[in-house]
Amino acid sequence: MGERDRLREYRGKRDFGRTREPEGRGAAGGEGPRFVVQIHDARTLHFDFRLQVDDVLKSWSVPKGPSGDPGDKRLAMPTEDHPLEYEDFEGVIPEGEYGGGTVIVWDSGTYEPLSHDRSGRPVDFDESLERGHATFRLSGSKLHGEYALTRFREERDGEREAWLLVKAGKSGARGHGTPDPHRARSVRTGRTLAQVAVEGDEG
Repeated sequence: MGERDRLREYRGKRDFGRTREPEGRGAAGGEGPRFVVQIHDARTLHFDFRLQVDDVLKSWSVPKGPSGDPGDKRLAMPTEDHPLEYEDFEGVIPEGEYGGGTVIVWDSGTYEPLSHDRSGRPVDFDESLERGHATFRLSGSKLHGEYALTRFREERDGEREAWLLVKAGKSGARGHGTPDPHRARSVRTGRTLAQVAVEGDEG
């Protein structure tokens, strides 16, 4: 499936004459697959967790945000694929637009796919997501180490597909818990949600 097809749902939900979100025309670059975690103060305040898979960012809405404590299981609800350029998006989505509200880049960096089959052979990361379980190592400014995404509910009978995002390791291991989204600062500009809401897209 081509990049344009994979972004059809993303583009169909947005009026790019009103929102400054990227339309998605860039190509992958840099030192490896990327990840980004954005805080999104929309109808409900939540974190968006995105992993680069081929030419798009696979995306999940994580209400409580990722945790560095292996004992925390974070609900992660899949959303539409986003363009690679969305990794850098920070600003205000206009009221009335899909996802209207303020966005900051809470963390970003690279990740290493770790998924393998029962015999220990590496599995294509996109395939591991299709199967419902993917492991990976994050190297970000705030998030580090091995994490897993596991699907625990398929989409059927009116229920949405649902996943868990969990840090690998022993429960109770040292690590940050839930970040406070109101006090959190962008790794791009050092701004809070409140500052971006006042100042707009340019910091």
